[in-house]
Amino acid sequence: MILTDTLNRPLRDLRISVTDRCNFRCTYCMPKEIFGSDYQFLERSQILTFEEITRLARIFVRHGVRKIRLTGGEPLVRRDLHRLVSMLSAMPDLDLTLTTNGSLLAKQAQALKDAGLKRVTVSLDSLDDKIFKAMNDADFPVEKVLEAMDAASRVGLGPIKVNMVVKRGLNESSILPMARYFREKGYILRFIEYMDVGHTNGWRMDDVVSAAEIIKMIDAEMPLEPLDPNYRGEVAERWRYKDGSGELGVIASVTQAFCNTCNRARISAEGKLYTCLFAIHGHDFRDLMRGGATDDEISQKIARVWGTRDDRYSELRSENTIDLPKVEMSHIGG
Repeated sequence: MILTDTLNRPLRDLRISVTDRCNFRCTYCMPKEIFGSDYQFLERSQILTFEEITRLARIFVRHGVRKIRLTGGEPLVRRDLHRLVSMLSAMPDLDLTLTTNGSLLAKQAQALKDAGLKRVTVSLDSLDDKIFKAMNDADFPVEKVLEAMDAASRVGLGPIKVNMVVKRGLNESSILPMARYFREKGYILRFIEYMDVGHTNGWRMDDVVSAAEIIKMIDAEMPLEPLDPNYRGEVAERWRYKDGSGELGVIASVTQAFCNTCNRARISAEGKLYTCLFAIHGHDFRDLMRGGATDDEISQKIARVWGTRDDRYSELRSENTIDLPKVEMSHIGG
């Protein structure tokens, strides 16, 4: 049964966080002053097993989900992740992909491809090593991320997509170098407006470099023209270079809200369903499964949650909503 919410948005895209842990401490996501050495992450027993994730995913697919993205934290810190990929890829007609910081990708790329992963998206916020290390706050070099992208491309995990979060005063100087480099490489670069997710990243509207500003900057050097979306609900606004040398995208969830076509659900590492990136609370499915619920009972709860969904935070964003107690982005995978 295809599900729609109160605004007639279908459920098509499921993002599954396989861990709340990460080996980076990106300042806009998991700042070290909050997520330090004494931070209490989830115990292993609290996190969904691969079998539980697969069971949930299979029920979501019956409700119309056609794309599953594995996230974290950093998903590749979860041991033997290729086993989960193999279990999920057994479902037919499913677009199975993964978002990673790239630090562990080179060693795992072949196993992930062999297990059935279709594509990867790699987060990289600058080609300047000093800027990138300041943003990941883990002293991890750009070169290793670029090597990981190439390793993934060689084994067929493509087309490679690259996500760059842009924060004013930190890395906007990297916009043009990133565009030039990935245009030449043939990887699809997507610029993401700095978002007010959670409460630990010190978000301010003044820190946002708008998608319109980014496009104007690139277009002045490398002329662009708009592209139609690949599908309804695609979050990236697509552009191509007029000389035919590739495409890029911008995700403008702050300045150009796309809530009216949002078809995403998110499962956190401990099995809570969130119907919005800016959600205040989740709906527990782990205890439901571990309490002996049948697939039909789980299916009915999914239908109830999605059927009453009315989220449109980005469209309503104001001084009154910014301070709502939202869940952290690192917890539900962005």
